[in-house]
Amino acid sequence: MARIVAVKDYLEKALKDESKPWTKMFALAEEKIGIDRLYIFVGQQLVCNIIGFVYPAYQSMKALESPKKEDDTKWLTYWVVFAVFTIIEFFSEYIVCWFPVYWLCVFYVWLMAPIAEYNGSLIIYRRIIRPKFIQYQPGLDRFLSNARDTAVKTAAEALLTNKQE
Repeated sequence: MARIVAVKDYLEKALKDESKPWTKMFALAEEKIGIDRLYIFVGQQLVCNIIGFVYPAYQSMKALESPKKEDDTKWLTYWVVFAVFTIIEFFSEYIVCWFPVYWLCVFYVWLMAPIAEYNGSLIIYRRIIRPKFIQYQPGLDRFLSNARDTAVKTAAEALLTNKQE
């Protein structure tokens, strides 16, 4: 319990340190919405997850239920880029952790921008992901096919061995 209190005290001190660039932003947010800056700081991950997951999931469900194909493509592209970013983020956690969460939120908003020429997911997909996917797709298809065949063969052998016993 003492460790939790120490972390809380450290965070409160850091959030109120006038020499830090985020202090004015948190002070303004605290004043405008009436919530202590510590709770704003802790809750920002929830807000970011709502922006990055909940809203896109809702829009994806709407797209699936609509007769148009364009909205399906938009949200599928978002999820592909989101998945690639999540994998990259996992392996570069020591770099990404230095960026404030609100930059991640801005990134998510950019990924789902409503104007096609500014939509981040389309830009990243077309310029980076699609060319690499096309380059490596034949090899990946062979690998996945071999893995599937090996798994089926192994499962069949295991079933036959169990039946004979």
